[in-house]
Amino acid sequence: MSHYQVNDGVAVITLDNPPINAMALALRRRLADAIHAVQADPAVRAIVITGAGRGFSGGGDITEFDLPAISQVPLPAELLTLIESGSKPVVAALHGMALGGGLELALACHARVAHAQTKVGLPEVQLGLVPGAGGTQRLPRLVGPELALNMIAYGKTREAHSLRDSGLFDLLTDEPPLGAAVTLARDLAARCAEGGALRRTSKLLLQMPNAQAFFAFARATVKAQSQGMPAPSACVDAVENSVTQPFKEGLRREMESFTRLRVTPEFAGLRHAFLAERKAAEIRGLPSDVMPRTVERVVVIGAGTMGTGIAMSLANAGLPVTLLEREQPALARGLATVREHYEADLKKGRLTRQQFEQRLGLIHGALGFDAVRDADLVIEAVFEDLEVKRQVFEQIDAIARPGTVLATNTSMLDVDRIAAFTRRPQDVLGLHFFSPAHVMKLLEIVRGACTSADVLATAMALARRIGKIAVVSGVCEGFIGNRMFESYLMQAGLLLDEGAWPQQVDRAIEKWGMSMGPFRVCDLAGNDLSAKIRQQRLARTPELVYSRTFDAVVELGRYGQKVGRGWYDYMPGQRAPLPSDEVNAAIVAESQRLGLQRRAISDEEIADRLVLALVNEGAKILEEGIAHQASDIDVVYAAGYGFPRWRGGPMFAADRRGLADVITTMGRVSRRPDYQRGADFWQPAELLCRLAERGDSFGTLNHSEHL
Repeated sequence: MSHYQVNDGVAVITLDNPPINAMALALRRRLADAIHAVQADPAVRAIVITGAGRGFSGGGDITEFDLPAISQVPLPAELLTLIESGSKPVVAALHGMALGGGLELALACHARVAHAQTKVGLPEVQLGLVPGAGGTQRLPRLVGPELALNMIAYGKTREAHSLRDSGLFDLLTDEPPLGAAVTLARDLAARCAEGGALRRTSKLLLQMPNAQAFFAFARATVKAQSQGMPAPSACVDAVENSVTQPFKEGLRREMESFTRLRVTPEFAGLRHAFLAERKAAEIRGLPSDVMPRTVERVVVIGAGTMGTGIAMSLANAGLPVTLLEREQPALARGLATVREHYEADLKKGRLTRQQFEQRLGLIHGALGFDAVRDADLVIEAVFEDLEVKRQVFEQIDAIARPGTVLATNTSMLDVDRIAAFTRRPQDVLGLHFFSPAHVMKLLEIVRGACTSADVLATAMALARRIGKIAVVSGVCEGFIGNRMFESYLMQAGLLLDEGAWPQQVDRAIEKWGMSMGPFRVCDLAGNDLSAKIRQQRLARTPELVYSRTFDAVVELGRYGQKVGRGWYDYMPGQRAPLPSDEVNAAIVAESQRLGLQRRAISDEEIADRLVLALVNEGAKILEEGIAHQASDIDVVYAAGYGFPRWRGGPMFAADRRGLADVITTMGRVSRRPDYQRGADFWQPAELLCRLAERGDSFGTLNHSEHL
């Protein structure tokens, strides 16, 4: 997993632990052995450490964090001290990525050479941790406390060229960095032979005259932005220690903080979310030798909000896109929207002029369906109506060449019925983007009954290419995310009938951790759109119970933010929600119509009813085989619905709570007014009951148990 070769006095040690050269125990041991060997080899005058494959190192092995390996020697900090304290110069040759423990390893080397596009960072805070191998102590000594704190407390990854003048790198290159690193290692060895000293990062002096005021301000800023998460504030403390404490003491306190944070519920949830995203990419039943189809030319049908967002997602990844409409005015509006988005990004510095021109040049407009003839992939993003989609897919089917992948962006409709509108259902699947599509990371890939393996593989490959987090769903109304969200919304409305107010429901669930409450979400999405979905559901399943206040709000013309009035009032040019007397009066009128005595409802009850509605529906989705595994549901909600990532996702949160307690609480909240049919709504899924009876969890499920 780590090996070296000697070339004219320079030993090149290669980290080799696919796919990202994670600093697992076995790799640490091999690296330590190699360091000991080359330090003792008289033929070696200098050392270069590089990474095999696609990068230097992606950091620590997160799967070891609850295993004995996390505390077995050599510990990461001990290994890096071994490297830094050696008598022979060590140069890191960085390419691809140097993240977390990988960057910490590079910091302990005596010099660093990097390819200009190398992604570097200390993202541990995103897992609820501080760096644990000296990153909080060495990085400030190289780049200064202010930049180091920004990188550590926010955990953002940066490309090496953006840090060109920071002091982090001795040399940046547009070529593979190994050759330049070997040359630099020889130069350093020659200087040492002439009596020069190695630059050891831990020995660099670090002074900051205004340290107390700076860190007080930084601590207050981070605290205000971190929503009570402990890791960001701990990062500030650790970087402050690099300024105020000797290196060894700062290192000791860093490890103390790392160890403390590693047992917090926040770390457990964030770690689960991190691993769940990677697990979602492993599709059961997909042959290992299946190859995705080539996708180089894409047509997006529909130049509305969703269609333009999808087009930009593709163009941002370098894919040529034709945006197709029936009429010139609609096409012109769509292309103008694209230009406006890119111009805004250019103005804010998010794009260079070259990137602006490149992306804009990749998106072309067309009228009619002729552009479909040469497409590798066609994505339909038209109005959410089955008859409209039938017309579109029949025309696509008649024109597209054999082998073209046909995708629908439907958020609710039956993908199998849409596939049946064609003579090639094996080529059809759902690609459910979330709005705004060029911003939101989640992509639900809906596998139809006839979808072929290579079409599914093509969709997964496309998701990776355009930087989306993909989750495969089976076919059902609303798939994973929207099907669960409807149950969540139903409870939100019924809480209003009983005594809650929209602002109270939103505030309670946001305090619990959701990024936005249900009524703010409805205003953002459009209450008229929600009404159409609700009408379709009630037509198919009339026994469902929604609060009539949903319809009352729409009847009042309160469609949401787009018209300045929805569940809330909005001041012109502002998005801050203001409670509405008109809506509150409609809520009270509905309570009176139902003959209900409005009551005080606690924030705890609100959170229980909303979250457990998600959990129970999620259990049914697992039971039906719509989701492959519980963690897929967690990914959908953490990546697409604002579920607090530090809670892991609804199914993980239920496991942490205990499934027996989940069922007990559901029984308690099921005692609702008769019209709500609470006993039916809160009937626990059979899978949930089975797991609770055995003392098991969603996390212990294997696929066969819920098919």
